[in-house]
Amino acid sequence: MNGFEKRTEEKKRQILEAAFTLMNSDTKKNVTMEDIAKYSNVGKTTVFKYFGSKENLMHEVFKHFLKQIATSAKQIMDENKTFEETLSAMSQNKIRFFNEINQDFYLYMMEYLTKKDDDGLSVMMQQYTQESFGMLLDLFHRGRKEGKIDLKYSDEFLLIYFQALVEGISSPQVYEKIVPYTEEWTEMLIKGIAPNK
Repeated sequence: MNGFEKRTEEKKRQILEAAFTLMNSDTKKNVTMEDIAKYSNVGKTTVFKYFGSKENLMHEVFKHFLKQIATSAKQIMDENKTFEETLSAMSQNKIRFFNEINQDFYLYMMEYLTKKDDDGLSVMMQQYTQESFGMLLDLFHRGRKEGKIDLKYSDEFLLIYFQALVEGISSPQVYEKIVPYTEEWTEMLIKGIAPNK
């Protein structure tokens, strides 16, 4: 990467961070491109040059936030701890990230992430789920090897099971209440898919 490309990437990162900060702290919900340009210390034309529109910029902010969660989850997986320790650490990691954002940002992000396309599918949630797919399969295989997941449960079923739980927890009413119960939730989850002894 040459000097020009580095400066371009740095400016993009600056704008993304400014947009995230403003979207996460502004209670009026309607952060303007002017606000973002001013806060990131770049010209409004630069913001449009790199992101095209406010819609594209918001898309990139949400994508960047989810990428940070995925990167830290991968680091947890790479530690090669036990299935239970890994599942608990990943749950706490996700909750830690979601504790960094305010409720308005969360609701807006969930509305945006679950927006359906013409086929009735949520495009961003599909992308996020696809990226998590391999990691979850690795975790399931680790759990099976350790005898923590009953062999009768297929990968497909486990993915659907986890997806249903995550979508349920993503509901703002449920999410706020479950945060203090991360350990209990993880324990029940493990006991629910563990072999009968």
